[in-house]
Amino acid sequence: MTSEIILEETFYKRSQQKKRTSPLNYKERLFVLTKSRLTYYEGRSEKRNKKGSVDITKVKCVEVVKSGTDSIPCPNKYPFQIVYDTSTLYIFAPTPESRIKWVKRLKEEIKNNNYILPKYHSQLWADGAYQCCRQTDKLAPGCEEYNLFGNITRKPLPPTPDIVRSRPPPPQPPEEELVTSNGDKEDIVIAMFDFHPAESHDLNLVTGEEYVVLEKKDVHWWKARNKHGKEGYIPSNYVTEKKLDNLDQYEWYSRNMNRGKAEQLLRSEDKEGGFIVRDSSQVGLYTVSLYTKYAGEGSSAIRHYHIKETGFPKQYYLAEKHIFNSIPDMIEYHKHNAAGLVTRLRYPVCQKNKIAPTTAGFSYDKWEINPSELTFMKELGSGLFGVVRLGKWRAQYKVAIKAIREGAMSEEDFIEEAKVMMKLTHPKLVQLYGVCTEKRPIYIVTEFMEHGCLLNYLRQKHGQFNPDLLLSMCQDVCDGMSYLEENNFLHRDLAARNCLVSGLGVVKVSDFGMTRYVLDDQYTSSCGAKFPVKWSPPEVFNYSKFSSKSDVWSFGVLMWEVFTEGKMPFESYSNVEVVEMVTRGERLYRPRLASPKIYTVMMACWHEKPEGRPKFYDLLLVIRQILEGDS
Repeated sequence: MTSEIILEETFYKRSQQKKRTSPLNYKERLFVLTKSRLTYYEGRSEKRNKKGSVDITKVKCVEVVKSGTDSIPCPNKYPFQIVYDTSTLYIFAPTPESRIKWVKRLKEEIKNNNYILPKYHSQLWADGAYQCCRQTDKLAPGCEEYNLFGNITRKPLPPTPDIVRSRPPPPQPPEEELVTSNGDKEDIVIAMFDFHPAESHDLNLVTGEEYVVLEKKDVHWWKARNKHGKEGYIPSNYVTEKKLDNLDQYEWYSRNMNRGKAEQLLRSEDKEGGFIVRDSSQVGLYTVSLYTKYAGEGSSAIRHYHIKETGFPKQYYLAEKHIFNSIPDMIEYHKHNAAGLVTRLRYPVCQKNKIAPTTAGFSYDKWEINPSELTFMKELGSGLFGVVRLGKWRAQYKVAIKAIREGAMSEEDFIEEAKVMMKLTHPKLVQLYGVCTEKRPIYIVTEFMEHGCLLNYLRQKHGQFNPDLLLSMCQDVCDGMSYLEENNFLHRDLAARNCLVSGLGVVKVSDFGMTRYVLDDQYTSSCGAKFPVKWSPPEVFNYSKFSSKSDVWSFGVLMWEVFTEGKMPFESYSNVEVVEMVTRGERLYRPRLASPKIYTVMMACWHEKPEGRPKFYDLLLVIRQILEGDS
């Protein structure tokens, strides 16, 4: 109805489908904004033909586009953009005043939307790339911080006095600032896990207690002092900074928990007002998952509320009228007041018996392990280099011990590299604790993973997995590979057989970089049966050109293995036939358990040219979005 119209004006819009743009891709359209939709028409007001529309609730960003007027091949020279779903609508206004008017009004209309981008692309997508950051993936994350309230004259509403008076949260004590004798503020951390010293130079950690960090020369082992004045080394991933905005210190926060796992945990607790604060699928943002038993007709329900942010100074809110300077302040308020939520945040739910992360070695600067400290137990299997056994270090820590078969490895090269590999530590990588090199055979001591290799795990539990659980496994692997990519470290043999599964079902990447030290000619030759041709891209089996993008190809094949629950890729074909098929452009089929979206991710990994494949970081974002159901 005409009475619903907020704004109406004739602009030019650009085709969203073209990589290259010309004057023919710019169409004059009449734009009409209402509370619910932005619609554009061909023709004038009296006789118009609807060409398209955008649901206002799906809009994630509205912003001015920074672009020189000389580069715009249409009469209107002042572009702005509307980002929604997976599309960007570019609209060209005739004057700066007209553009600002529309951007301000649209921002006003979207300020309560569930998804607002943390970053956006400030310049046009043109000639197959964003002109601001030159990224060639149209769905690549933004490169400039987005300020939703930046151009809105009306500021966000403060908390309404009548509701705030009802049940105020207890006052927050001011943060203590300890100052050293030379005037510097001391670095205070809180222990998230207990740590028992392995060597005399280590310092004991007790969960919840505070420590002063004295030295950070090693990224993985910090020198610290406890409240009794004792000093020593502590694993840096066992502590977190004591700061109001650091969520790791709060029991209600679960890092790296996806929607499915949060729902499972909340239902298992089955407590009214049970809640978890977790990372959103959009990097840098957070979601509150809240459980209520009283969703109507005696049923329970879980609601997911996205924590929204204002501009500068940054503030946070779940309900528009109740805005806070920090997320902990906001959580504390909603513990006492539902204020728009389905129920109060009554009961923080966290993973029971949180297992402490692995450390980079058993102690600071300790990578050589005395073999007399190892106890050998049952055989777990045999790998590329030799037999793998379950064992214990100092009769206390369960470990996996690989005995390197003589002649299987270039030992001197590996020993040098082991020092580097030990410093690669991530929750989704199998941790290398150390090596025994003083006698032969050489032993490699690593983290023990209860369920063994992912390939066998998939085959043994065939038929027991749902697609979300399978995608969570892929997410684990992608997370570990993203860390390797960030540290410029190549795997070279990524496959389900080279990933391991923990007792809690967490999948971790193993044996990264190890193929460089293999002395078996059969393995390194593309003609031999052992060479992983079926996991390799054309540039590897043709020219032995390895890169993080060849690892991405292998990850696509690993995803296929996961979604077929352990089938052999190209099962009935020889390596020579696979080389010919892949070179012709043939790819693995879509597994029955993989949705078209998931298969699209696999296909992106199998782009013929390395530069056409996404980075692991971008793959991780896409997988998170699919798991959250917002892609």
